[in-house]
Amino acid sequence: MLSKIIIDITQNEYLEIELDYSLAPNTVKAILDNLPISVTVHVWGEEIYTDPIPVIVQEENSKPLVSLLDVAYWPPGHAICLFFGPTPIGHKGEIKPYSPVNVIGKIISKDVKIPINIDGKKITFRSSC
Repeated sequence: MLSKIIIDITQNEYLEIELDYSLAPNTVKAILDNLPISVTVHVWGEEIYTDPIPVIVQEENSKPLVSLLDVAYWPPGHAICLFFGPTPIGHKGEIKPYSPVNVIGKIISKDVKIPINIDGKKITFRSSC
C-alpha cells in the first residue's frame, strides 16, 4: 500500500513523497500516525535530515546504501532523511547514510533538486489529503 504525503518547505515550495508500506510497514505507520510533523532540517552532502521527530522505531529492513530520491527513517537519530545525491562518506556512485536506515519511500515530485538554503529551516510533513 502506498500513501502520499507533502513536505512544506516554504509557503510556495513543497515536495511530494510516496511512502510504501511494503518497505518498512511499522516505520511508515508510525510516521503517518504522527502527522503533521514540523521539524528543523540540516544538510549533509546531498542528504537532508531532520532533528529528532516524535517517532521511535527500531531497525526494520534497514539498508546501508540507498538510491537517489529515497526517503528513509534513521533509527539512532529518530530522524527522516531525504537523499538527493551522495553523502560525504559514500564511495563514487553510491549514496551511503551515516548508518543503516529504514527506507520508507521516494520523493516523487518532478524536476527535484535539493532545496537552496534549507539548512537550519523548519519544514512540515503532512498528509496530502
